Amino acid sequence: MMRVGTLQLNSLPPLSLYIHLPWCLKKCPYCDFNSHEVKSSEQLHGKQEEYIQALIHDLEQSLDLIWGRSIQTIFIGGGTPSLFEPELIDQLLSLVRARVNLVADCEITLEANPGTFERDRFKAFKAAGVNRLSIGVQSFNDRFLNALGRVHNKSQAVEALQEASSTFQTFNLDLMYALPGQSLEDFKEDLATALSFAPPHLSIYHLTLEPNTYFAKYPPKDLPDEDTAFDMLDWITQETEQKGLSRYEVSAFAKPGHRCQHNLNYWHFGDYLGIGAGAHSKLSFAHRIVRQVRIRDPQQYVAGAKEGSQLAQHHEIKRKSLAFEFMLNALRLKEGFDLSEFLERTGLPASSLQNQVQLAVEKGFLIQKDSWLEPTPKGFDFLNDLTTLFLND
Repeated sequence: MMRVGTLQLNSLPPLSLYIHLPWCLKKCPYCDFNSHEVKSSEQLHGKQEEYIQALIHDLEQSLDLIWGRSIQTIFIGGGTPSLFEPELIDQLLSLVRARVNLVADCEITLEANPGTFERDRFKAFKAAGVNRLSIGVQSFNDRFLNALGRVHNKSQAVEALQEASSTFQTFNLDLMYALPGQSLEDFKEDLATALSFAPPHLSIYHLTLEPNTYFAKYPPKDLPDEDTAFDMLDWITQETEQKGLSRYEVSAFAKPGHRCQHNLNYWHFGDYLGIGAGAHSKLSFAHRIVRQVRIRDPQQYVAGAKEGSQLAQHHEIKRKSLAFEFMLNALRLKEGFDLSEFLERTGLPASSLQNQVQLAVEKGFLIQKDSWLEPTPKGFDFLNDLTTLFLND
């Protein structure tokens, strides 16, 4: 990784750690993440310790790639990480701390679903070292939860959020809109319920039919039309502002001091080491930036990690692709970014973006103030069109 190459990075970006726990009770029809069903938490019990050992083998074999660098944030995602027993999350984080340096205020997030909620379970996760919870509610309407294939109901969601708000100083509530059969009034009710919990952070996603999902193969017939979806988005912007939540990223709203630092590192083209089945990594070196993907199948991943063969892919990002990859992330930031960061994170001069930036400004997608680039409301609404301008064929 340290041999001479085509790039020249004068400094390395912040580094995060992503840990993937791939099991869930039920595969949602819209989900394109690497998740695998178990019928019960008891069925998962025998796999947990072996999987944690595989994660640590994976981490140990990756240490030479991140040597001397501190971890700024940790995100434990899935799957449904809250299926794991709190004492095993405690064990996992202790083993991680013994091998890498965490900054003093390291943000440690764990994804949790209300269907795996038990009273005092969230307190146990906090005692294990988790300081931020992300709760996948998606809706408070049982009809829509059933359409989405969720394993929880409204009452479980409410109970989980009550416990989270009393346990964690900061937590995230995940909500979805433009659901099958959902009207604007239905969504208004969902959003009002979500905001009644005064979440410090709110992530709201438009339901999309991702490739290789059940919904892609069998699309719901009663999805809201585009105009209704835009009305829902307008309502989100209006209501979140009134509750003191500012939109800082395409799908994220937060109160001051509660922005997700892990996700911000992604959008600023920071580095991340991903361990676990199907996890992705992006790592920078003095002369190159590389991506890795772990083996997706949990059993094969565990076997591979023991032998040091857990990687399914490892490749260097081509120089001509770096501008698009950077902009694909950075343009999600509502407040924009400084072009000096482009040079710092890619090793490429800002002048290499000049033609595309000028075109984006002419189309009304971007505002440029000296070296600062900021998406316009139009650019934010048509983000795919904006980022495509930076695609180098």
